[in-house]
Amino acid sequence: MKLLIGFEAAARLGNFSRAADELALSQSAISHQIQLLEAQLGQPVFRRIGRGVELTVAGKILLSSVQGAINTLRNGMGRINSYQDEGLVVLVCPAPLMHGWLQARMVRLMADLPGLCPLLSTDVTARYVDEIDVDISISERPLAQSGLKESPLMTDSWVMVASTALLPSLEGVAVDQHHAHVGLVCMEDAFTGQATADVFREHLHRFRKRVIYDDERLLLDAAQRGLGLAFLPRSLAQEAMDEGRLHALDGYPVVPGKTWWISRRADEPRSERITQMHDWLLREGQAAS
Repeated sequence: MKLLIGFEAAARLGNFSRAADELALSQSAISHQIQLLEAQLGQPVFRRIGRGVELTVAGKILLSSVQGAINTLRNGMGRINSYQDEGLVVLVCPAPLMHGWLQARMVRLMADLPGLCPLLSTDVTARYVDEIDVDISISERPLAQSGLKESPLMTDSWVMVASTALLPSLEGVAVDQHHAHVGLVCMEDAFTGQATADVFREHLHRFRKRVIYDDERLLLDAAQRGLGLAFLPRSLAQEAMDEGRLHALDGYPVVPGKTWWISRRADEPRSERITQMHDWLLREGQAAS
């Protein structure tokens, strides 16, 4: 590794003397490292030009690999350094809930818990709660893991919403005639989902489906753009409804959705910030249910 670091510096700077200065070594030490490296490779990696050096073809190939490896190591060290922040709390949460519910609360969360540094991940495959990678997990069901404190965070619901731009099209129109004036944007799995299948079959079957998505965040965006009415989780739409971009429509079923769970280690966490953030989120979720 020492030989490769000396090689990379000399190649990048084009000069053994400058490489030696950067690495706090003597020029002879750098020259010796390059000689050892060339002996291992069985071919030269530099040729001299005036007061400097330039890479041979073999040296150029080696430099590409070495710089990639060194950058990977430096990035890894940078990631490790970020975990030294005393306010760091790692939270894993499904993307739609983070996008629609948690993001809307981040300003208040940071104001209420000064010094907090949340690391927010939507990688639910890494939700195993431990002392290293994940401090808090929000999931659709309790985790199959011992030693956790798990609580229902909130129970979601599905509501029919319209954008501000579509409301004039529905003014004075009976609910059973909405389908003649506007279309519908929806999730692909809503047609068969346990909570939503009956609604689509019994109440929404006459609507023309304008766009069908497989990502709830895109459905939310489509609804706000006025592409059609949308039947979607309240947690996803709450911020848009609070800010007047979307409006819940009367006359449509409101059906229970997922119950979201929040989990952390049951024993004393590595940081008081974990407990504070967990309890703050739990209060917010219970207030929203």
